[in-house]
Amino acid sequence: MLLQQQIASYKGVQDIAKIFTIEGLKMATNNFHESQIIGQGGFGTVYKGTLPGGKVVAIKRSKTIDKGQIIQFINEVDILSQINHRHVVKLLGCCLETEVPLLVYEFVSNGTLYQHMHSENKTTFLSWKNRLRIAAETADALAYLHSSHSVPILHRDVKSSNILLDDRYSARVSDFGASRLVPQDQTQKTTMLQGTHGYLDPECLPTGHITDKSDVYSFGVVLVELLTRKKPIFMDESGEWIALAMYFVSTMKDENLFHILDDRLVDDGNKQQLLIVAEIARCCLEERREDRPAMKEVAKDLDSLKMMCEQQLSQHIQEETDFSLGGPSTSSTDPAFEMGFDNSFGDDLCEHDR
Repeated sequence: MLLQQQIASYKGVQDIAKIFTIEGLKMATNNFHESQIIGQGGFGTVYKGTLPGGKVVAIKRSKTIDKGQIIQFINEVDILSQINHRHVVKLLGCCLETEVPLLVYEFVSNGTLYQHMHSENKTTFLSWKNRLRIAAETADALAYLHSSHSVPILHRDVKSSNILLDDRYSARVSDFGASRLVPQDQTQKTTMLQGTHGYLDPECLPTGHITDKSDVYSFGVVLVELLTRKKPIFMDESGEWIALAMYFVSTMKDENLFHILDDRLVDDGNKQQLLIVAEIARCCLEERREDRPAMKEVAKDLDSLKMMCEQQLSQHIQEETDFSLGGPSTSSTDPAFEMGFDNSFGDDLCEHDR
């Protein structure tokens, strides 16, 4: 009853895609059998399910039941019912019959970015092309939440484990339980700081004030993960635990960036593009919020770089084809620099909102 009262108080939530029955979800998951579990955490458990007709879904089931979790559950339904973006995980509906809240999402088949970057069980190597595309698509989704929606949405828990990947390594931003709708020109203050250690905006810590620039900072940490393949909190060579963001910024100041980048990315000859993305990450990780770029600017620049990377790959393939057919072969420099991206690129991004 409390859950239904909470839902009734949220305008528009009644119009979500579908209300699922518990019997239908039990059938879809073989009565929530442990073999169907595809994810677990402090929030609860995610099951893979197959609906009548063969549609595969992901079902999120909270571990316990208390008022705080009910509010987060309702909040996630409210937020996702208003979002329609190709890089945001789609909410299909929910189940209100059970004591424990259930949410039903589209199934995204290839795990999380965190698993691909850090899990020993993942043997596939994410190429620079895939990493750059994931970064650009995630930035695009966050920019939509911040700027394109009628009321801005703060995600408040941006991290690599909340970025899902499909079979083509295309990104979907997920887990909106901590998110909030924020009226224009307002900063949200919270008495209970939401987020994950290693990704938190340092300006949130003393004040509890959260803005869109808090998401920008967290996204900056994700960019550094993509560049270095290090965890947001990792053990350095001396055996001490260290924050990746601080270590990265310090290393850039010392002009020793390539020392911490993923060796395979550097060896593949992407140095110029790696430098550009590193500058973008550094700007996102500025200590003062006013010095960080807006998410839409980050998305624009990453998308431009992604297109250049794709053009370069296409050109390389064409040159190899021409060469194999006996035609002329031409050499080219990195298109990012031919089209005007130089070492000042990151500084221009940082200056944008100052």
